Amino acid sequence: MSLVLGLILDAMFGEPRAIWDRVPHPAVLMGRAVAWCDARFNAGDARKARGVAVMAGLGLAAVLLGMVLQALGGLVEALVIAILVAQRSLVDHVRAVADGLRMSLGEGRRAVGMIVGRDTAAMDEGAVARAAIESAAENFSDGVLAPVFWYLVAGLPGLLLYKMTNTADSMIGHRTARHAAFGWAAARFDDVLNIVPARLAALLIAGLYGQWGAWRGIVEDARRHRSPNAGWPEAAMARALDVALSGPRSYGGEMRAFPWVNGGGRRDPGAREIEAGCAVLWRVWAVVLGGAVLVWVS
Repeated sequence: MSLVLGLILDAMFGEPRAIWDRVPHPAVLMGRAVAWCDARFNAGDARKARGVAVMAGLGLAAVLLGMVLQALGGLVEALVIAILVAQRSLVDHVRAVADGLRMSLGEGRRAVGMIVGRDTAAMDEGAVARAAIESAAENFSDGVLAPVFWYLVAGLPGLLLYKMTNTADSMIGHRTARHAAFGWAAARFDDVLNIVPARLAALLIAGLYGQWGAWRGIVEDARRHRSPNAGWPEAAMARALDVALSGPRSYGGEMRAFPWVNGGGRRDPGAREIEAGCAVLWRVWAVVLGGAVLVWVS
């Protein structure tokens, strides 16, 4: 029951600003813990070993906290799930890009800049829309399906372990001079925890949108993707919407020639396709909710 209630509460209320403007969101607190560890331990020799130890410590702390919260009862459990599963906020942020594009290209760039890390200043409308749709697909897997999956596997300890790992990966799991060694453990552990959810997301999208005949292409695109996991939901979403995703983009003023996902699809999507992507997210969410109900009554 806790999972069903948590999913419904998240869908209804998302992340109320009246609350999170006054107290730090748990994800913010996780980020502060990661940032403190980065500042304190990412120096000197043996940075890779230090990063492994940090991830072990953060992971253990997350598991122990999850055990404490789980012992407080089903209502607390449901509230934690509602806070840490991000369906409503994801859809709201992605839909804001469509709303921005309807106003102007500049507003679309501003909105998409809130959810992606690439350079947005020179994006045309198609690039803005592709970035929003990619973010929708990847973050549905990371922010919705993976937390639900790990909750079903290991309760709140599993959910909090996943969220801590995912937060650490987003902050220090980059191949930069500072984080390539120290963030290695965060990046690899996040990859491992997302292996099943990413592929499950692709299966759900492909199944709901009649893309079984395109499964071989989804697999091929996913394997060419720069991420071992993100390519799976992106490839399925691209075919559900008949658009091309990924492709060349700029980071830090440097163009990178990433391969296209579903390269034969439309390369000039707009607000309409972003809205269609949001509809995909809600349809798959409904299946996840239905699965949670079945688990509850079984």
